[in-house]
Amino acid sequence: MSDWSPEVLEVLDASGWTAGRRVDTTSWRSRFEAVGIVMHDAAEKFLQEFGGLTASVGGPGINRAREPFELDPELAWGEDDRFREWSVFLGRHLFPLGELDNGRFFLGIDEDSEICLVETWVASFGPMPQALENLILGVMPRRIDEVDRQLEQDR
Repeated sequence: MSDWSPEVLEVLDASGWTAGRRVDTTSWRSRFEAVGIVMHDAAEKFLQEFGGLTASVGGPGINRAREPFELDPELAWGEDDRFREWSVFLGRHLFPLGELDNGRFFLGIDEDSEICLVETWVASFGPMPQALENLILGVMPRRIDEVDRQLEQDR
């Protein structure tokens, strides 16, 4: 993750991130696997490096407000049905990452390292590492709808 912009690096550094950071994901894995949500490799890799971080950003962004987010899957505890249902709808496995905008939205990651906003609708911030940059800099996620899902399944 050496290609971060200076602004993104500043936010990540302030949140406690360092290059090569590794945290234990065992408790998140076991907690969610107990309710049928399996931590895939992309989720484990992301959470090992960024799990437990809180980005305290705000103000205007590129094309949306910059909103704080917290990367702690336990903040999505109890929302397993939501993640399971969206996973089925999308044909991807979304694993919870935490919250966006102080709990207004949830964040999830699929097996291709694409980070999604999860609510009663779903939108993509794109694949890592661009997704984290988009979150920090205030880039509007792309809403995923039935047409997108069908196109993806036809590939």
